[in-house]
Amino acid sequence: MKDDLVERLLGEVIKKMGGSEPQAPAAPTPAPAEAPKALGALSGCGLTEFVGTAIGHTIGLVIANVDPLLHEKMKINPKYRSIGIIGARTGAGPQIFAADEAVKATNSEVVLIELARDTEGGAGHGCLIVFGAEDVSDARRAVEVTLNEVQRTMGDVYGTPAGHLEFQYTARASGALNKAFGAPLGQAFAITVGAPAAIGVMLADTAAKAATVQAVGYASPGNGTSFSNEVIFTFTGDSGAVRQAVIAARDVGKTLLATLDPSEIKSTTTPYI
Repeated sequence: MKDDLVERLLGEVIKKMGGSEPQAPAAPTPAPAEAPKALGALSGCGLTEFVGTAIGHTIGLVIANVDPLLHEKMKINPKYRSIGIIGARTGAGPQIFAADEAVKATNSEVVLIELARDTEGGAGHGCLIVFGAEDVSDARRAVEVTLNEVQRTMGDVYGTPAGHLEFQYTARASGALNKAFGAPLGQAFAITVGAPAAIGVMLADTAAKAATVQAVGYASPGNGTSFSNEVIFTFTGDSGAVRQAVIAARDVGKTLLATLDPSEIKSTTTPYI
């Protein structure tokens, strides 16, 4: 009772003095949400030239203004002041087929494709791909498309400690595939890859017999590859026939590779052919 009386008297005094009753302290204002970090920052790279990464230890970079001396040494058309760069330690076919989609989607051209003997100790290749563009936005976009597409084109790549298989298919080849493999522009095109090379020979023969296709190229350890332990067969033709040939080769390849490794032969991502 006494406490209630004291509080009422105190309130009356405060009102007469023109004040206001005490209020509970306001709740602290929540800190603003942290803005999303750029891709480069997330990866620990603050360079503006960095675009991103993808499966296969694939990295994408862009140079807005290439030094004229480098233009000359790389034999790049001077009109392409900007270049996009794709480098990978595992895979070549997946990145090249992905780059082919990038050429279709942007105002860029593939000016260089090289297959490195790498694969982080495996039987195949790594790769270096360079796009040329008059505008840096096209060079960057080409790299972005390639990095995104690699997730798909790795779908029919099967790797084990004993070897690997790779199958790629497109209904319409463009500049990247033409430069890398001599694929006819605008035509259906596919490749089969088998390692060890003995399996690759069988894949090539299986594909050639499975449907009516036209051979474009054949590469072996000492002729056409970077001395990698694989055979690469490339071919073109009617889109249905080319796809049928790839599927037949894939079935045979998985059976053969399984004889060298008892573990299940699994796709790197999700098969797309």
